[in-house]
Amino acid sequence: MIDPDHLPDARDGLSRAERVVLWQLAELQKERGDRNVPSAQLYGRVTEHVNLSVREFQRILQKLVGR
Repeated sequence: MIDPDHLPDARDGLSRAERVVLWQLAELQKERGDRNVPSAQLYGRVTEHVNLSVREFQRILQKLVGR
């Protein structure tokens, strides 16, 4: 079975999970006054919206950072 949270979108190539990570990162940065966001806090917020393992979350972060 294919998980729709991990399928890339035709518009920009981002999956729903990647989009949620970016959205929650922006929200946390606003709340924290543009300070760095701890990964653990971001992971907690992301998993409220998408079912991700820690490994999948780290893979998404690496992809978005470009490393």
